[in-house]
Amino acid sequence: VQLQASGGGLMQAGGSLRLSCTFSGRSFRNYVIAWFRQGLGKEREFVGAFKWNGGTTRYADSVKGRFTFSRDNAKNTVYLQMNSLKPEDTAVYYCAAGNPVLSAYDHADLYRNWGQGTLVTVSS
Repeated sequence: VQLQASGGGLMQAGGSLRLSCTFSGRSFRNYVIAWFRQGLGKEREFVGAFKWNGGTTRYADSVKGRFTFSRDNAKNTVYLQMNSLKPEDTAVYYCAAGNPVLSAYDHADLYRNWGQGTLVTVSS
């Protein structure tokens, strides 16, 4: 599975951005697609994950109610809609694909395939 992340940019607090994770591979639809982020000088943290088959989702508490997954089957793309952005959302965002169980969606080491990062900057 190959992943291509895009959609980052500069936004004022309270605004919205939509990140895209486009992937290829014969079996990608069996995967869980997750987003992690890493701010400057911070550790990588889980943002959310989406299981393609079935649509199961899980979000970090810090983004719950503000971020939402969706998908476009024809474009092989998972979207992360980010609303009500806060300066603390500033980070490089990475999408990843793997097969963790729901309780382990936030375990970065269980994702074998990673896309390049896309930078999200939220100004106050």
